[in-house]
Amino acid sequence: MNDAILVVNAGSSSIKCALFACQEQGLERVYQADITGIGTHTLFKVKTTDGDTLHQQDLGAASHDTAFRCLLDWSEHRDDGYQLRGIGHRVVHGGTRFVAPVLVNAEILTALEALIPLAPLHQPHNLKPIHTLHDHKPDLPQVACFDTAFHATQPPVAQQFAIPHEHTEAGVRRYGFHGQSYAYIAQRLPELAGAMPDNTIVAHLGNGASLAALKAGKSIATTMGFSALDGLMMGTRCGAIDPGVLLHWLQNGMTAQDIEKTLYHQSGLLGVSGISNDMQDLLDNPEPRAQQAVDLFVYRISREIGSLAAALGGVDALVFTAGIGEHAAAIRTRICAQAAWLGVALDTDANARHAQRIDAQNSRVSVWVIPTDEEKMIAQQTRLSIEHGE
Repeated sequence: MNDAILVVNAGSSSIKCALFACQEQGLERVYQADITGIGTHTLFKVKTTDGDTLHQQDLGAASHDTAFRCLLDWSEHRDDGYQLRGIGHRVVHGGTRFVAPVLVNAEILTALEALIPLAPLHQPHNLKPIHTLHDHKPDLPQVACFDTAFHATQPPVAQQFAIPHEHTEAGVRRYGFHGQSYAYIAQRLPELAGAMPDNTIVAHLGNGASLAALKAGKSIATTMGFSALDGLMMGTRCGAIDPGVLLHWLQNGMTAQDIEKTLYHQSGLLGVSGISNDMQDLLDNPEPRAQQAVDLFVYRISREIGSLAAALGGVDALVFTAGIGEHAAAIRTRICAQAAWLGVALDTDANARHAQRIDAQNSRVSVWVIPTDEEKMIAQQTRLSIEHGE
């Protein structure tokens, strides 16, 4: 039997999983499993890396626990020569304590539950499969890998809000997210470039979007802050907003739940356009509001690139990743045009064919398109944590 690592990313209505075979030269993805429609119409599907369906099952209106147990049951009874050595979980928030992956035990799980108030829309769902496994297979090692951990290298001045000290001490500070994506890019970029550039801005542009400034591969600033709402405009999230707007809404009858729904689910590309949160839909739509949403998306990114360039003291490399970053050549064109003042010049043909490197010969900044792989990063962290017993 060959050892394997299962990576689990549990959300409010879905569980995404990937199995990686442990090999001497690294990790190889074996299959992808997705459970969608949890609580309503739950579908469990497993595919190979080539896209062939290995298994498909209708689970009715299954709960998280039932759905995950079905996945474990299928995993345990398959005959493919792989034996689970451990499971790595994406956990959104590590707070100030968890700045590296950690093997989960009862004490750690209690500490992670205490962080739920910092990420109430994500953390509870991230922890549900950990609870299920803790009860169902207590001897199987589980590792929590945190979205916030990569940004723990930021200096204190980049993490602090200008609020009373007691609130800072209580954990109200800038954490940053998308850490697994940035960690993967920090690993992959030097492999492609020959060395890690001194000053790099990474643009993780998807339905969730953020930028990070990397100094020699370490995070020194990022656009997301205390929550995953801050910074850039996103698919349905507002990005940075004057807190006075929230006070205005509260004082005029909106409840906290109303505001949460507005900021997380009704804003961003969807809210501005009134049409869609899908970038390609908006790029293809001639309606003025669709174009207004695209314009605002590019504008906000361009503004924040300037902010991160100041934090770094210059830019040597710009990396695009995630769904929009990897696939929307038109958005990359517009962002790079706005960054011409930094010395960014784009190779139009390379950009159009989504080449790995898309800067022109006269560009002072190298520009890259690098597909991210957060699941592989979690698998690597899980394997190392189990081997080192940490």
